[in-house]
Amino acid sequence: MSAPPPRPSSPSPLPSASPPPSSASPSPWRSPLRGPRLTALLGIVLLAGITLLFVTGLLSYAAYNPDLAGGVNDKTPDKGLLGFYLFSWPTGPTWLYRLTQGLHVTVGIALVPVLLAKLWSVIPKLFTLPPARSPGHALERLSLLLLVGGALFEFVTGILNVQLEYVFPGSFYPLHFYGAWVFMGAFAVHVVLRLPRTVRALRERTDPDAAADDTGLVAARPDRPTMTRRGALGLVGAGSLLLFTTTAGQSLGGWWRRTALLAPHGGREPDSGPNGFQINKTAAAVGIRTRETGEDWRLTVEGGGRRVRIGRAELLALPQHTAALPIACVEGWSTGDQQWSGVRLRDLAALVGLGDRPPGVLVESLQLHGAFRRAALRDNQVRDPRSLLALRVGGAELSPDHGYPARIIVPAAPGVLQTKWVARLTFGEW
Repeated sequence: MSAPPPRPSSPSPLPSASPPPSSASPSPWRSPLRGPRLTALLGIVLLAGITLLFVTGLLSYAAYNPDLAGGVNDKTPDKGLLGFYLFSWPTGPTWLYRLTQGLHVTVGIALVPVLLAKLWSVIPKLFTLPPARSPGHALERLSLLLLVGGALFEFVTGILNVQLEYVFPGSFYPLHFYGAWVFMGAFAVHVVLRLPRTVRALRERTDPDAAADDTGLVAARPDRPTMTRRGALGLVGAGSLLLFTTTAGQSLGGWWRRTALLAPHGGREPDSGPNGFQINKTAAAVGIRTRETGEDWRLTVEGGGRRVRIGRAELLALPQHTAALPIACVEGWSTGDQQWSGVRLRDLAALVGLGDRPPGVLVESLQLHGAFRRAALRDNQVRDPRSLLALRVGGAELSPDHGYPARIIVPAAPGVLQTKWVARLTFGEW
């Protein structure tokens, strides 16, 4: 019997085909909190806050009188058209600079959590690939670079200045001034391009489970949420409130300064008594020696082709006037009203025959080095009856650190123009 023919062997099974690799790796940005509405809410807060910072910053710049002849106060001599808005800084109300600079610093610090949250909310857009799809898109990306870089630069340099930490290259004044204009240019472009989308996002509600959206902010495959978007906004708001409450006291002065944990601590802390208020520069720090401020000290007053030298005892023999004025500095801190007494600046102008309508004055300090050892005041500041060459404060002699034997005190002027250890006053052209 013949054997049956062999069965054909069944073909071995082919290996299952693996799915083709994805053309794009999964996004690392998977937070379910991101979305156009969250970004829009943070953006509106920043729009209001940064606008306030820009306006108060310009006011602070104007308060320095950078446009006076000779450019003594001008730390940005190449500003050109960027100084178009300058005007004569007024002497009232007396708390004007205290308010504007206090707002500038306090609001700026309080906005830090909002800025960081806004950058976090749009970080997927900052790292999109390819970085530029067209020339127009490349320009938009460049504006974003200036926007983000400018914001970080302005906030970092501002906070370092508040803390008297000058670790950046160059002078704070031109860096912060020109940086602000670069940042605000990019900011204005960004607002024009994004404001319609922001308004639309505020009117609509984004589904947190949406797989995608036309903004690219909603994660395609989000992680499980650990908090709500309202919770995230509340956390940001709480951070801003904490920074506000630990900063604002430095602008209020007095007892409130104890709450200002973020006030600048690079200078000497106040003591008690009439001279017990904030000091940035001590006499020792700027090289003021006792023999320069002793009995041989003389104030030189010049103007109208005349010169007078007068000692402290002779100044005390002139009519004395008292003014209740604060000191407010660019770092955001200010004192309460101190009772200053001394000789009116316009009376000193009269010593050289310029008493009717005294002009502006150049004030020079015994301090030999450092910014604003020479400072100029406008004619309206000289003519104000509260503008004094102060000899006493709170009924006591000035302490060496507060400018003994004599210092300038002018209403509503920045602290850098309230020159200490005065040696010379030159009225008129200089």
